[in-house]
Amino acid sequence: MSTSKNTETQQATSKKSTRKEIGLQLTNVLNGLKDALGQKKFERRIKKAAKLLTAGIKTKPVKKEKKGKGKTKTNKSKKATAPKAVKPVTE
Repeated sequence: MSTSKNTETQQATSKKSTRKEIGLQLTNVLNGLKDALGQKKFERRIKKAAKLLTAGIKTKPVKKEKKGKGKTKTNKSKKATAPKAVKPVTE
């Protein structure tokens, strides 16, 4: 059971983890800007930028498998009806 939970979390990435990944990438790219702004301002701005970039990303919810008997659904409500006889046209 524990392996199925691990695979579900690996497949679906959360917004928080995506935001952290983007923040790390921005930090690596804009490393020279850190000296000009200072450590605290730089981190705050990277955090805001990552938040803005991930605002449009929609994450798909993880589908949980239903634990059931595995029966297939059949359409029981419709009963077979006899075809109606066609009346001959008389002119």
